[in-house]
Amino acid sequence: MRYIGSLCNTSTKVVILLTAFIFFTHVSSAQNVTLKHKQITLSEAFQEIRKQTNVDFIIKTSQLDKVRPIQNIDIQNKPLKQALEKLLEHQPLVFTIDNGIIVISDREKKTPLAPVVQKNGNVEIVGTVKNDGNNLYGVSVKVKDSPSIGTTTDGNGRYILVVPTNSTLIFSYVGYANQEIAIADKRRIDVQLTPDQSLSEVVVVGYGTQKKTSVVGALESVKPETLRIPTANLSNALGGRLSGVIAVQRSGEPGADGASFFIRGVSTFSGATNPLILLDGVAISKGDLDALAPEVIESFSVLKDATATAVFGTRGANGVLIITTKTGKDLNKPRISARAQSQISRPTSIPKFVDGVSYMEMFNEAVTGRGTGEILYSQDKINGTRLGLDPYVYPNVDWYNEMFKSHTINNELNLNVQGGGSKIGYFLSATGNISNGLLRKFDLNSFDNNVSVKRYSFQNNINVNLTSTTKIALKLNAQLRDYYGAGVDAPSVFGDIMNANPVDFPIMFPFTGIDRRDVQYGGKAGGTVNNGFVNPFARMVNGYQNGFQSTLLTTIDGAQKLDFITKGLEFKALVSFKNWSNTTTKRTSGYNQYMINSYAPDPAGGYNYDLVMVGQPQNLSLGTETGTSGDREIYFQPSIEYNRTFGNHTVSGLFLYNTTDFNVNNPADLISSLPRRRQGITGRATYGFANKYLAEVNFGYNGSENFATGSRFGFFPSVGLGYVLSNEKFFTDLFPAVSNLKIRGSWGKVGNDQIGGGRFPYLSDLKLDGASFTTGIDQNTTYTGPTYLQFANPLISWEVAEKKNIGVDLGILNNKFNIVFDLYQEDRTNIFVDRSATIPNVFGTAGTKVYGNVGEVRNRGFDFSLEWNKSEKDWGISMRGTFTYAHNTVLKNNEPAFTKYRNLSQIGYSIGTNLGYLAERLFIDQAEIDNSPLQQLGGFVAPGDIKYKDLTNDIDGLNLINSDDRVRMGYPTTPEIVYGLSTSINYKKFDFSFLLQGVDRTSFMISGFHPFGNQGVRNVLQFIAEDRWSPENPNIFAAYPRLSKLDNLNNTEASSYWLRNGAFLKLRSAEIGYSHKFARIFLSGYNLLTFSKFKLWDPEQGGGNGLGYPTQQVFNLGVQLRFN
Repeated sequence: MRYIGSLCNTSTKVVILLTAFIFFTHVSSAQNVTLKHKQITLSEAFQEIRKQTNVDFIIKTSQLDKVRPIQNIDIQNKPLKQALEKLLEHQPLVFTIDNGIIVISDREKKTPLAPVVQKNGNVEIVGTVKNDGNNLYGVSVKVKDSPSIGTTTDGNGRYILVVPTNSTLIFSYVGYANQEIAIADKRRIDVQLTPDQSLSEVVVVGYGTQKKTSVVGALESVKPETLRIPTANLSNALGGRLSGVIAVQRSGEPGADGASFFIRGVSTFSGATNPLILLDGVAISKGDLDALAPEVIESFSVLKDATATAVFGTRGANGVLIITTKTGKDLNKPRISARAQSQISRPTSIPKFVDGVSYMEMFNEAVTGRGTGEILYSQDKINGTRLGLDPYVYPNVDWYNEMFKSHTINNELNLNVQGGGSKIGYFLSATGNISNGLLRKFDLNSFDNNVSVKRYSFQNNINVNLTSTTKIALKLNAQLRDYYGAGVDAPSVFGDIMNANPVDFPIMFPFTGIDRRDVQYGGKAGGTVNNGFVNPFARMVNGYQNGFQSTLLTTIDGAQKLDFITKGLEFKALVSFKNWSNTTTKRTSGYNQYMINSYAPDPAGGYNYDLVMVGQPQNLSLGTETGTSGDREIYFQPSIEYNRTFGNHTVSGLFLYNTTDFNVNNPADLISSLPRRRQGITGRATYGFANKYLAEVNFGYNGSENFATGSRFGFFPSVGLGYVLSNEKFFTDLFPAVSNLKIRGSWGKVGNDQIGGGRFPYLSDLKLDGASFTTGIDQNTTYTGPTYLQFANPLISWEVAEKKNIGVDLGILNNKFNIVFDLYQEDRTNIFVDRSATIPNVFGTAGTKVYGNVGEVRNRGFDFSLEWNKSEKDWGISMRGTFTYAHNTVLKNNEPAFTKYRNLSQIGYSIGTNLGYLAERLFIDQAEIDNSPLQQLGGFVAPGDIKYKDLTNDIDGLNLINSDDRVRMGYPTTPEIVYGLSTSINYKKFDFSFLLQGVDRTSFMISGFHPFGNQGVRNVLQFIAEDRWSPENPNIFAAYPRLSKLDNLNNTEASSYWLRNGAFLKLRSAEIGYSHKFARIFLSGYNLLTFSKFKLWDPEQGGGNGLGYPTQQVFNLGVQLRFN
């Protein structure tokens, strides 16, 4: 390109765009042009046309100065003349072709359309319409209720219009979002239009992207910035934010506190239920997902129906979660951002135990009430404990407070750099996180027994434009995890508290030694551990374990446009290598326990103790156990893609091959040393007409080496249709407020090859010396023989999910209000089960695994999201609500034919529904017991014990309650309903956001908490002391039945008495921030409030006794910095 200062003795500067050719090429309107840009200047557009057609342009610089950038231009293989007309359609310029040269000249200025003169009360409105300071030519300005009154803007973006008073003007322009403005008392209205992002917005789908307007599958996307919450795990941000996702957090232990999540619930009772997670096209684990910082994420999508997931074949049945990371950008200078935050973390709720006095009184009550023996605790011991006379003679240990801190402090730092130029772009990110546990450190130890997890995550992406048609990208994700904790697992430490009561022994006796080996821990004889009982504190502090994990994922992908073959054709390839390694070191020692043999007062007012060791002396030196493990995976994925538009017709196609090779680094046996391999092909074809009628066909054809030849490959097709009703003219005339209405439906089949069981179920597993028999005159000769551990079944294959989906996308008022609704049904067949329990032993299958694909589950439900956005000059608000309902029903399972006791069958109930007895209430007196069915559950039944309902008397007439009287009850342990409401408000420099999230239709059994236990030492929860049946409180609906010294099986069996409603509503997160220039400071919280009928512990932890590692409430203070 050359610039010539003057032409033909005129002072006007003229720009002449010349080609590199010596001779002019004659311009023919038959020459075709392709242009596709979100934004391009006119000068840049002319340069592209020159390259494609070898034509020259003449244009004045004064003309270039007054034109604006062109938004959302999409010209596909159009003749040159049509392309130029499209380019200059809304510009104050026209073109002519003069002797092979394109000459650009000023368009004859138009006077705005003469306003329609109305009767009295009209006013004249004037103004301009611009975008980013550039005048917009040809913008339509109309009266909302009288569309016949209107005009268009001139070359300077100006308009004049006479309208009725109190009118509302609508400003509309192709490629830009409409604006409505009430004139009120205004006489001048200047407008800034913004590009309509919805027209060009793309979403990530399986193996590619699609325009959001053309998607017919069920998928959900979320903005990455909304995933930033004050916890170290990304999965905790999913529940309530994404419709179709069911997520619950069961533990608060650092490093194990991520949420369990499912897409549209659970559809199998045997195979894997977790969704496929892809990071930049490569499968990763949930642990890898949790380690990602929100700052590295470019897009986050959840694929739910068959049209979205069938392309993944045997991996897509449980849904797919796709994450793409950020890449480099063509920026003038690097964009640097950082985030630093510090947190205070404490349990949301902890179980409350009784004190020593209450414990002993309740124990004695249990003994006398059952008549099972002499009273254990004397009144002297009870009184001495109440008075606190001596902590060693009269111990009263609050094990929880002695072993755990009230709170802990965690820290996180994130740093990102993004930049590049026209050829090379880069994105670099590093995140460091330190999460500490609640365990107290023992001062006499040289090591720290508290839980501490240090995590470091790195994302380094480099993208290179080798040529205008060739691109390549290198992406590196590295994760390091350093775990440090007690020698016993943290959940077990919490569980130990339940099995140690407050009065049997102190933590330790007065220390007079040198180091940890001289500590005399409290104990009690008669237990099963070295003739004693576990001292929870001693077990916690006598050892530590350390584990170091590293994950490296390297991906190289490239793309080559093949326009020289045909426009829109492109070849892509991706290859990745992933390596995971883990090393562990565990060092633990024994500890000696002592109990008081006798004691006597000393002159100082205390006591002298004569201690005796419990059991045998233990090895007090730290022993060492080490271990290593790891695996590696290579993935290769070449593909051919085609995208083209012909007038109103838009077509696309994809053909892809993929192969995976997975190996264990240090296999323990021959089977584990064999590689795990998958391979398959995928195809997709889409068609759209006039952005109204949409169709998509997909297939996956995949195979796995885990199945026999003949059953190794499967075909998984899908089809989807869509109809954009809002693009019909008759619809827009009838419903002008509706900016988007799309109806879509899909059907397809998807597979799941993670079916459970071991490898190669199509092979028999024969143990040569598995059986033996003895013979001989004196029975002194033994022979061994082969035994089948597993019978071969060459027909074993993957689970198949047939999915149907109907959805509606609705946008109102220029998509300020959006609704997405989906109704679905999934039929999961070929579920893998062990059939040996139902095959008679006469077939020779006793003790042998016999597998088959016989299970079936139906999963039905719906999910929807509602979103509303409003933005004004100084403030804005955004609200988003989500709701997910997923209900599954077992249709077939491997169970006996319950022709007699059908109440035991799982058929017709949901996966994870509890099985137990129906409790009516507590027995009133002995007369009622004598006149009731005999309860053969174990234990002596007395007034105040649980009375059960006889469900089988009409069947067997036995007037007996036994295991045949159990029934499915309540809801499944996995919630069937998850909902959320997120709100974000900004006002000038302040911002505030929160998320309410809840679950419903879920139940769990509480268990393992019954007082005293089989050894008579178990601790007692406070709620039992507050509301239990006793002769003094004969409440037949008391929270706990009559006490027993040992476990009374009649009262501890799973039953509706112990079934609890797991529903809750939480203020999951909230954040307030203040921004100034390049910095933002914010205060946030997580798990701030919980509303639930269940009060014993955090209901999100689920059943049991509440003594897992508690979920955490977090208060966070942080700062964000950004330098552009």
